[in-house]
Amino acid sequence: MNITATPALPLGDDALILSHRLGEWAGHAPVLEEEVALANIALDLLGQARVLLSLAGDEDELAYLREERQFRNLQLVEQPNGDFAHTIARQLYFSTYQELLFDHLAATESELAPLAGKAVKEVAYHRDHAHQWTLRLGDGTDESHTRMQRALDSLWQFTGELFEPVEGLETVPWSALHDDWTTRITTTLEQATLTVPEGPRHGAWRAGAGRQGLHTESFGRLLAEMQHLHRSHPGATW
Repeated sequence: MNITATPALPLGDDALILSHRLGEWAGHAPVLEEEVALANIALDLLGQARVLLSLAGDEDELAYLREERQFRNLQLVEQPNGDFAHTIARQLYFSTYQELLFDHLAATESELAPLAGKAVKEVAYHRDHAHQWTLRLGDGTDESHTRMQRALDSLWQFTGELFEPVEGLETVPWSALHDDWTTRITTTLEQATLTVPEGPRHGAWRAGAGRQGLHTESFGRLLAEMQHLHRSHPGATW
């Protein structure tokens, strides 16, 4: 399999894997409106993934024929959906990061600038959707507040990897993006009467992490489901 060395690969993997996770909510969302909203966000991310992966090689081969250790997505995006609060916490952390990164890339002469310029508006919606739900759950009932805080605490360990430099994106001001991300997350959580989690922002996998092809236990099952049809019927066409 021919894979071009480009930062489009890890960013494309992020979008592809999170799109699949959000797609798992189809038929299971808490209300019909969220069924549509989560599906639309998943489709936005799938569209990003197709463009990004096509810059690195054949998009279908990259999505369906790579092995687990060949994927370069963040460990955050592969985390299981959990309950609705868990999905919202994951989305808040990731979409805030993605909006900041794409906003920066859109203003550069990078090969990713055209995609970033188009995608940053939809990513802003993804972040706002997560922001609004964080407020509703955090400042809602005692039960919703507890679940939202628990989700934020659980996923906090995966947020440090967001700002590990990506090969090919050396001009990105990762430290400044980290500071902006922290400010935005802190503001949202304070508005939602929630607490910024404490503790390390890297889990036990810090030595490698998703960008180096090391993934968490649930990722293998995700790939098996995502790749099953393509691998079962190689070369099949509609």
